Amino acid sequence: MARAIERIERDIAALEEAIRAIAVELQRAYASYLNTLGLAVRKQLILASYHLCTQGYPENFLHLSLNQRQQLQQAIRKLGQLAAEQLLIYIKSEESGKDEGDEGDKGDEGDEGDEGDEENEEVTSSSSSLFLDTSNSQYLTANTSDPIELAKWQQKLEEAAQEILKKLSHDANLLLQKAGVLPKKLPEPILAAAAAASEASSEVMPGPPNLLNLVIEIENEQQSEDSGLTQIMAINLRLGEIEFADVTLSSERRQIRSILVQLNKLGREYKKRYKEKAVAEAEAAWRASWFEN
Repeated sequence: MARAIERIERDIAALEEAIRAIAVELQRAYASYLNTLGLAVRKQLILASYHLCTQGYPENFLHLSLNQRQQLQQAIRKLGQLAAEQLLIYIKSEESGKDEGDEGDKGDEGDEGDEGDEENEEVTSSSSSLFLDTSNSQYLTANTSDPIELAKWQQKLEEAAQEILKKLSHDANLLLQKAGVLPKKLPEPILAAAAAASEASSEVMPGPPNLLNLVIEIENEQQSEDSGLTQIMAINLRLGEIEFADVTLSSERRQIRSILVQLNKLGREYKKRYKEKAVAEAEAAWRASWFEN
């Protein structure tokens, strides 16, 4: 019986080694994927903003001065760059993340001393509180020999990426609203509900990608009986649509899925061996404590 337990333990050790190798492969795949995703997000944000300004609300955009348009475009590019940086934070090691955080703090102190261009402050001010609190970023600190811990880490990473896209869409819409392109009274609850519904759907939405196109009924504030249908367009970055538009990103997503298939297979075998070990140890414990009357 002792030999059986030793054999099972050797099998478990071999599985843990294989799982650690898969963990390294998965981390590298996600590092490459998130880097590509950051580039794709920047591109798709610009394309969605272009379509919204030129096709959705061309009159509002034309009302802006040349300087205001340039400020808006610069702020949109900055949002995309910050999103790309946020995506990479979640894959870096805890140690390097802390080091970069310290460097970022020093850089922020230097920025505070620089007044910059006052004309850009109004348009770009919405990006000062952009995105998530990175102090609780999900670094790869899980037990990399435990497939359950790895699966939890992978799920948190996916949720973080989705949250960044959601926040980026919100902040981009807020930026366009402050610039005077989007309507001032944007029905956020309706936009949030529509965005959630579109994200839950795996289908590619009709019309331009990464945009919400809604027709809603808005009542007249002075005459409640009068109401009219109003078309609302807003930015809604969707991971599925971003991947669909980028060949490299789609390829890297397929690679991640392939690695996860291997991880799931090893995870099932790992769970099976641990069950065998528990059974063997319980049988040995029973025999060790049993005595004849």
